[in-house]
Amino acid sequence: MSRRIVPAPDALVGKRFDVAVAKMLGLSRSKAADLIDSGQARVLGRDMARSSALLAGESVEFDLIEETSEPEPIASDMAVVYEDDDIVVVDKPVGVAAHASIGWSGPTVLGSLLDRGVHITSYGAPGREGIVSRLDVGTSGLMLVCKSELAYVEMRRQFAEHEVRKTYHALVQGGLIQDRATIEAPIGRAKVSDFRFCVTPSGKPAVTHWDVLERFGREATLASVNLETGRTHQIRVHFSSIGHPLCGDPMYGANPQLSEALGLERQWLHAMKLEFRHPRTHVWTTVESQYPADLAHALKVMRARHAERDAEPESEPDVELAVEPA
Repeated sequence: MSRRIVPAPDALVGKRFDVAVAKMLGLSRSKAADLIDSGQARVLGRDMARSSALLAGESVEFDLIEETSEPEPIASDMAVVYEDDDIVVVDKPVGVAAHASIGWSGPTVLGSLLDRGVHITSYGAPGREGIVSRLDVGTSGLMLVCKSELAYVEMRRQFAEHEVRKTYHALVQGGLIQDRATIEAPIGRAKVSDFRFCVTPSGKPAVTHWDVLERFGREATLASVNLETGRTHQIRVHFSSIGHPLCGDPMYGANPQLSEALGLERQWLHAMKLEFRHPRTHVWTTVESQYPADLAHALKVMRARHAERDAEPESEPDVELAVEPA
């Protein structure tokens, strides 16, 4: 057990105590509430409920159980698709997190790059150095990490001001009615779960553009997706909100029978292309990816199902023959 005393950060003054503890320790809000209830997180000199506001000048005391850390596993199959002195772009496999976090024991992009001897800038939050954008553990594809300080400052600006063009491909359930459309709906954390998000009036603005690439009747649609904003689970939440969850995504309403038929164990979503101005040369730069094996297989199965369905002859209606009386 280790004891730590941390002054209330200015950014968290006025926040609910459970929210502040969650932010300070990088935990979910429910885990932070457990620490408060057990007395492992408390404010010096004052009794605090979960909903009490943290005040300026206060200090938070933590009693934390120290866990022995195992060496982080390495994503040896993570391909580097672009690298120079300023940036590195990797093709992140599914099952790899962007960076280490509490509760995650698998491989990370940052740890795997450092293990290969790739220099990463010291700019950024502790444990997240060089990271200017992230992909979910269950989403594969292109992710950019900064090697130089110049790159970190400039690429963080480009991502924040939505100058980077991020293109994803997503296989969604059902037949999208329009060939091209925009979903503009705020996204926030769902009250039923710390890990789920939803469209809610109290959420942060989120804008998703999509174009149809391929149709599979009423069963599914392959779409190219561009994001103006980068909210957590944005593509998954937005398509689910219009009745078209991503294939293989049970958290947001995917049909488990279809997922099984396609051999999917995660959402069909891949970050296909990154377009940005190089932080040093300002040359417009494009990096592209290919579908990983599991998504390519699922798409092949979907195309075969659709072709088989198209090849089925239409059933003839029953016709009663009139018989003339003898």
